[in-house]
Amino acid sequence: MSQDLARIRAFVQVFDAGGFSAAARLHGRSKALLSKYVGDLEDYLGVRLMNRTTRKLSLTEAGEAYYREAGQLLAQLDELDATISDQTAEPRGLVRVSAPRNFGETTLAPAIFDFVARNPMVSIDLRLEDRFVDLVEEGIDVALRITTLSDSSLIARRISEMKHVICASPALIARVGRPVAGEQLRGLPCVLDTNMPSHNSWRFIEAGSPLSVHVSGPVRVNSPVAAMQAALAGLGFAVLPTYLADPLVSEGRLVRVLEDRMPDGPSLTAVYPHRRHLAGKVRALIDHLVDWFASNPVL
Repeated sequence: MSQDLARIRAFVQVFDAGGFSAAARLHGRSKALLSKYVGDLEDYLGVRLMNRTTRKLSLTEAGEAYYREAGQLLAQLDELDATISDQTAEPRGLVRVSAPRNFGETTLAPAIFDFVARNPMVSIDLRLEDRFVDLVEEGIDVALRITTLSDSSLIARRISEMKHVICASPALIARVGRPVAGEQLRGLPCVLDTNMPSHNSWRFIEAGSPLSVHVSGPVRVNSPVAAMQAALAGLGFAVLPTYLADPLVSEGRLVRVLEDRMPDGPSLTAVYPHRRHLAGKVRALIDHLVDWFASNPVL
């Protein structure tokens, strides 16, 4: 098999270089060996692949078809070899990571920095911003998103489940009462976070069935931290991720409501461009994040 590949590669190299002498100089092999390999390949196939003259080298009709398929085969094999070497070697190089600002600052950054500490040959460009980043256009290797993936041009791997809770300040609950069913929120002030897919239609599970409740209120934001601040100010009930809500609930500054009626939330997901093979450094980072959040259940 290795001898067959050597003959195929010689044929492709000779045509790409425009001749045997040029291919010999370019690839550090003798002209005689390249000529022998191409001749052996033609003898094996039983057809002439190249028309050789003193001034010009061209492909026969059979040679054109063989060159097209052989070139693709060699490219795939070279890519596979590089991928395997990349995966077995120590992770190295720059990884560009995108994530939501609030989540990145409070929860993701320690996991990312632990990865860098464990892999000194890796450097990280961590971009925290609250917008939908085009991974291909902006050269991002992997994005951490709290969402349900809908873009089929991307590949995704779930990192961890995300939990959301409805919270309000003790003062607000003392003023308007504590709801015991999702329907009761229709007439109560709510903080609307437009980052949520259905920011003014909150979902619940009532008697085992899904329920959608239209909510309204005096504040509309596009940031979970801003929603948290509005809830602390007593302006309304807010849906918050637990990584923001739990510390404030522990301090008594916020109160959870309707905990047993909340449906499953979105997942923390790593998404990356649709590529045949994932770079070893990116794969290593994603594996690390899966292990980190399994061992540090802060979500």
